[in-house]
Amino acid sequence: MKTKFAVYLSVFWLVACSSAPDKLGKLDVKKWRSDRGGCYGLRMTEVDNFKAEMQAIKGMHINDVGELLGRPDVNQIEDRNQKYYVYFLEKGLHCDQERTKSKSRSVALRVSAIGLVTEITFQNGIP
Repeated sequence: MKTKFAVYLSVFWLVACSSAPDKLGKLDVKKWRSDRGGCYGLRMTEVDNFKAEMQAIKGMHINDVGELLGRPDVNQIEDRNQKYYVYFLEKGLHCDQERTKSKSRSVALRVSAIGLVTEITFQNGIP
């Protein structure tokens, strides 16, 4: 009985204490997470790799996406409990002056009411 408990506890600690992965296919998510707001230009170098992994991201739960890509730069709440998680891809006004509307290139992940990514779009600014 104690052995089973020790095994379960060990597995729990391994799962609970694991860190986010560094790669999703070709996408270097460690580099993506380190470029908060796209202010260092690292995310722009990963755009093609991000596009290649879009299908893998669609359908993911937003908690998993947050762990993978990091906290979004903008979190918008829309009608019917839907959300947009926006990640800026390049430097813009938002880098120097927080809470300033920026027209920099960005990617938006549309999140359904049940927390699943349903759509991914690229645009200038926020949707």
